[in-house]
Amino acid sequence: MPEQRYSERLAARIAASGSRLCVGLDPRPERHGDTVQGVEDFLRQVIEETAEFAAAFKPNCAYFEAMGSDGVAMLEQVIEFVPEGVPVILDAKRSDIGETQRRYARACFDEFGADAATVNPFMGYDTLEPFLDEAGKGIYALAVTSNPGSADIERQEAGGRKIYEIVGDFARRALKEGRATDVGLVVGLTNAAEEVLAALPDVPLLIPGLGAQGGDLQALKGSGRKAPNVVNVSRGVLYADSGERFRDLAERWAAEISAVLD
Repeated sequence: MPEQRYSERLAARIAASGSRLCVGLDPRPERHGDTVQGVEDFLRQVIEETAEFAAAFKPNCAYFEAMGSDGVAMLEQVIEFVPEGVPVILDAKRSDIGETQRRYARACFDEFGADAATVNPFMGYDTLEPFLDEAGKGIYALAVTSNPGSADIERQEAGGRKIYEIVGDFARRALKEGRATDVGLVVGLTNAAEEVLAALPDVPLLIPGLGAQGGDLQALKGSGRKAPNVVNVSRGVLYADSGERFRDLAERWAAEISAVLD
């Protein structure tokens, strides 16, 4: 029996959990005594409490790599904490050519065991190809990110089209070629205007920018997209400083997202 595609597994998880919340795992060691064990215990608790309401988890490589070799080892352990059936999106934003990019793909999928990874497409389609023949896996190419600097490149025009539209063509091309890996897009909520969404293919979206970054979910209302999209919240769950349990925070964010998207 052929392996289920990443988008199918993500859609199944969204249906099972009734949630489109992606819980971002961006640990800050200074909040946990600057100890690896303190961070690991914290993340285990976060995952255990929020898994019921998580469509996916998204560990950000930078936060782990900044802790050195112990942090990288912890990343492997944290991914193992995630319950079976809940996709892990490794926020790696990798971009390189040829053999180097193949090694990045191997690290994300074979070594860390992620279900999907974020990639930077701005060196061209060939830099995505080492990620595209992984059955059951997915990638999210940066299209329109949530930072103000997205105006410097992503929202510029080339040949009468926005750069993010060209990135969207990469997803269409992979689908047309029948690649084994599903190609989705990263679209920051602060820039998810109606005209942006209308110009992008109906593929899975990873949508950061809700919570601390000030994105407005109403930007997504009525977009009519059918692909399994998830909205990421990191600090709003991990470091809300409200005294609420992680479980309660995740439940509230999940309900807020569903009220708009479902």
